[in-house]
Amino acid sequence: MSLIPTVPVTDLPDDALVVDVREADEFAAGHAPGAIHLAMGDVPARLDELPSTEESLPIICRSGGRSGRTVQWLVQQGFDVVNVEGGMQSWQRQGKAMTSENGREPTVL
Repeated sequence: MSLIPTVPVTDLPDDALVVDVREADEFAAGHAPGAIHLAMGDVPARLDELPSTEESLPIICRSGGRSGRTVQWLVQQGFDVVNVEGGMQSWQRQGKAMTSENGREPTVL
């Protein structure tokens, strides 16, 4: 298995552009303010929706597993992406800004 490029949560600004590959209910409950939601299963069909960036594009999920698999696949497709270490659980533990889509206090499901 090849090494998956990763970035620690602490290296990302609170308003970083990240792609969140969790399911819709997880995303709605709480996500990074600048996150783009693209569920893992939808990524292959929606590659044109990935933003082009000057730097590696961070991919995030709840704990790093799904985003790691997504990053591995995207790297094989030639994308410059990195897995966010520890996912949204780590993001929340670090006290980084979060927002929700359901009107409740943002949380990580």
